[in-house]
Amino acid sequence: MDKKIKSSDETIQLSKFTQALLASLKSIKIKPQPDELSKIAVSQTVSFLALVYEKVRNAVEFREEHLILRAAIERILKRRLSLNPEGKGEAENLIRELLWARYFDNESLGSQDIAKIQLIIGVYLSIRGYLTTGKNPDEQQFLRQYLYDLITCEIEETLKPEATVRNSSFTFYIFQVLRNKIKLGGLSEEQRDAYFLAAIEKAYRKSDKAYQRYHLFATFYKRLQEYSQLEVQEFSTKLPEIFQKIDKIIKSPYVDNLARFCKKQIPPLLILFEVLIKKPIESATILQNKSKLWSEVDYTCREKYQHVGSRLKTLAVKAFIYIFLTKMILALVLEFPASLYFYKEVNSFAIIVNTIFPPLLMLFIVLFFRTPGVENSKRIQQRIIEVIDADKSFENQISYIPRKARIRRPILVFGFTVFYSLTFLITLFLIYEVLSLLKFNLISQTIFIFFVSVVTFFSYRIKQIVNEYRLSEKESVLAPIGDFFFMPILSLGKFFSTEIARLNFFIFIFDFLIEAPFKLVFEVVEEWISFVRQRKEEII
Repeated sequence: MDKKIKSSDETIQLSKFTQALLASLKSIKIKPQPDELSKIAVSQTVSFLALVYEKVRNAVEFREEHLILRAAIERILKRRLSLNPEGKGEAENLIRELLWARYFDNESLGSQDIAKIQLIIGVYLSIRGYLTTGKNPDEQQFLRQYLYDLITCEIEETLKPEATVRNSSFTFYIFQVLRNKIKLGGLSEEQRDAYFLAAIEKAYRKSDKAYQRYHLFATFYKRLQEYSQLEVQEFSTKLPEIFQKIDKIIKSPYVDNLARFCKKQIPPLLILFEVLIKKPIESATILQNKSKLWSEVDYTCREKYQHVGSRLKTLAVKAFIYIFLTKMILALVLEFPASLYFYKEVNSFAIIVNTIFPPLLMLFIVLFFRTPGVENSKRIQQRIIEVIDADKSFENQISYIPRKARIRRPILVFGFTVFYSLTFLITLFLIYEVLSLLKFNLISQTIFIFFVSVVTFFSYRIKQIVNEYRLSEKESVLAPIGDFFFMPILSLGKFFSTEIARLNFFIFIFDFLIEAPFKLVFEVVEEWISFVRQRKEEII
């Protein structure tokens, strides 16, 4: 009798959404390897040089790791199409460059991949021709960039079909299990679903604007490669309006509020998905047994916490390199000559402090980050059970999401806004006074504030990675006081990173002055190695 009760307590009855997810993952087909005749092989010598170049190039642009490949495709494609506007044969060139940089394993792509990518490029060029003719320069720039966003995302997902289907299945699962938990006032069900999908893109997939645009477009319409030439002509006239509507969804205040809601629900789902990826065959058995599920969740959590620690160090190093390189060029181009010109002298101490202090500040902040522990793993286990169980009580716990936060006491909010502005000024004034005592001139002070704020913002972003698997974060008693003086610097850092950081001189140097001749040399070396190999085979 006791054994039966215990067995019943251990069993989990899976919901229909969970069963559908398991079936979807089982249906994923492994991408076949190209045959000996069609596979594309590149020189390992060229590949090594290209890999080194890509590592250096990516170091000067701080970007999330999962977004690097799409950015590389865009960079290569823009350069290629600027030299060959008709795009003939550029699919093979693009794939070769991706193989050079080892974004894909050597010989893992072949002639079928070339045909698919060339089709996408052809459709893109056709749409661009219909779409941009007769438009003013601003409209042309908007439409071209929008199309680049769509085509580069589609190319990446076409070359990585297994990951694409898996991520789509996970995204749809999140949408299904959470959509009934939210209520948006004054919106239809279709509008709610559109905003919610955009929020999942931000909270779960951490998509940049390009992928947000692409996934929403692909959800409501077809992928570019699925349109015939006739459909392209008819559909092109509707695209500007469609693009505007999608961007309006992405920028909606609803999306930001929904993304914050989703972010709190994501940690257990990330662990659940990792278990499904690691144990695809036994996944159904694991999910239906609480003991087996806990064993997998506990191990996966510990593994992920450890990975987060390693990833934290890697991102800190990347941020350090980015900041250090940017600081060097500012010191050489701005701080040193400007100080000499305006003040007739250079404060070497100020330059040294501006160079050393920001990286040390980042190191100091990162050292205080702590990964979650076993209690967090237990909470994740319980939430996973609530999500996958057939019992709908979890899904039906409604959260009302307003378009924007309701202001209950306008007078208090006005007073807080004024006080916050004063705190902003006080923080900057205190920094100014300290630096003045150290004989910093105005130029050195501005550069100091710039880099301290950017370091603070990067450190805050890195901290979000530490909290990626944390179901609930405990706030210290002194946190509100620290945040009060910390927020002005963080706000400045966000502004500098998103606006002024666009003027990254290193990106300009790499993309316009170095990459084209470098890749031309790589092509020549590749052809030479291929020529020598053929002559050698003829002799043998």
